[in-house]
Amino acid sequence: MSALYLHHFGLHEPPFMLTPATRYLYLSRSMHEALNTACLGLESGDAFLKITGQVGLGKTLLCRELLNRLEATYDTAYIPNPHLEPNELLAAVARELGINLPDDPAGARWLMSRIQDELLERARSGRRVVLLLDEAQTMPDETIETVRLLTNLEGESERLLQMILLGQPELDERLRQTNLRQIRQRITHASQLQPLDRAEVRDYLRQRQITAGRATADLFSRTAERRLAERSGGVPRLLNILAHKALLDAFGHGQRRAGIRNVNRAAADTEAAAPARDRATPWILAAILGTLAGVALWHWGIPV
Repeated sequence: MSALYLHHFGLHEPPFMLTPATRYLYLSRSMHEALNTACLGLESGDAFLKITGQVGLGKTLLCRELLNRLEATYDTAYIPNPHLEPNELLAAVARELGINLPDDPAGARWLMSRIQDELLERARSGRRVVLLLDEAQTMPDETIETVRLLTNLEGESERLLQMILLGQPELDERLRQTNLRQIRQRITHASQLQPLDRAEVRDYLRQRQITAGRATADLFSRTAERRLAERSGGVPRLLNILAHKALLDAFGHGQRRAGIRNVNRAAADTEAAAPARDRATPWILAAILGTLAGVALWHWGIPV
């Protein structure tokens, strides 16, 4: 982003970048509940927790925030793309735990044994281990079963590994399959991320402006904020795209803030934007009905 653009809007950096930086984390109600539920579930020693949400609602950002929060208390292993065969997943988990592997690991049983030895050693040192699997809906069935077997690993008095599955709603559909009922029954806490409501959209936009260095969070008019909420559907990723384009449009027109026209042009240039609601339709319909009613009353000789 050009220095001229940043200076024009009084920013230190672009406020609506798509990179999931935790300093820009906005805790909506559903995000706050998911974080609290995950932390409480882990503290209770639960084996499986699940967080789902549609594309663009911030699961990866939530995952990074969780990793930051758990760092002091837990050892964490993070697999961003678990679309792997069972042996590949076990090898990825082993590498995340710092286990040295040969070029050609000997198989699932050997890998499971090495992972268990490492988890036992960490338990003896007073460390608890959490595995986070992002995009969990992509795992093959055989790999999901391997994940279940991993959580069977136990020490003398406690579970050696806890797990958080993060995924799109398709994950719920996968887990409803009969052959995956064992893992579904082990999920003790489940959270679902929701789109931002209108008030949250306003707060989200303003928080990001302040975080990016703006002295006052007034880069959008109130009508522009409402239109951004409408055309983004409350999805943060889409909201970022539309807000960024609207500011670029305002900058191109020499404006110091973005209005509803800038947002409309941004939405017209974005295929994923939600359809605009025709706000005039109810008023037009009311006017037509009023006219017809007046005609009917005149026809029957009733003063209007």
